[in-house]
Amino acid sequence: MENDNLLFHRLRSLKSRKRISRKDVEKQIRKKYKRSRELWETRRKIQLVPLENPYQKGFARFFVVRDDVKRTKDGNFFEGILAKINTYMYSETRKFLKKKRKFGRKIYVPRDQKLDRLLPYQWNDPKLGLTTREKQYFLKREEYDPFRKKYDTYYEFIEPWRFTLRVKPYMITHYKPLNSELEKEYAELESYLNQGKIKGIIQTTINGKSYSWKGEYKTHLIESRKYFHYKKMSATEFADYFMDE
Repeated sequence: MENDNLLFHRLRSLKSRKRISRKDVEKQIRKKYKRSRELWETRRKIQLVPLENPYQKGFARFFVVRDDVKRTKDGNFFEGILAKINTYMYSETRKFLKKKRKFGRKIYVPRDQKLDRLLPYQWNDPKLGLTTREKQYFLKREEYDPFRKKYDTYYEFIEPWRFTLRVKPYMITHYKPLNSELEKEYAELESYLNQGKIKGIIQTTINGKSYSWKGEYKTHLIESRKYFHYKKMSATEFADYFMDE
């Protein structure tokens, strides 16, 4: 009788077994996630090696301070601002064109390039280091996002005329040595961790945020009036559109 009671207490309920199994799975996910972050950091720290024969790969376009502004007493001041909001665009040709549909026909139009907008978390970020005087040249704006159905706040530079675009050859001067074993292990971990259910567990147990795979893939794009125009665009045109936006 005593042995039967001992056996009964040792037997775990179905709910208890499920909880233990779930915790074991979470431990494995945590372990793989931690290893993935370690490999990512290792890949990031690999030193670049100079090329014996640098080569050109298209062109780069970016903003510079206008010559007349640079010659003023505030030239260095605007150089400092530009370093924090400059953007770079790359193209195979010097013209920086993109495909666009017009009356059912594909044409090439110039690609638009704007200065970077500062997000609220960047406004007082010590890493960016905006000074009080620099902040006077930014205006706080709000813009409605039809996909997420909410307003986004950002800070925009109010005197973009002080900068002009410049194009120069984009030269490849260094390369990063490839570690095949490291890359293989990292790719396998990322393939596992990027599964829908796994990402949900990572968000809720590691990052502490709610996650819904349905919310990630089901956007408001179909419900938007613009979808009628977008659905006939190619994947390249679609990507170019949002890159310009």
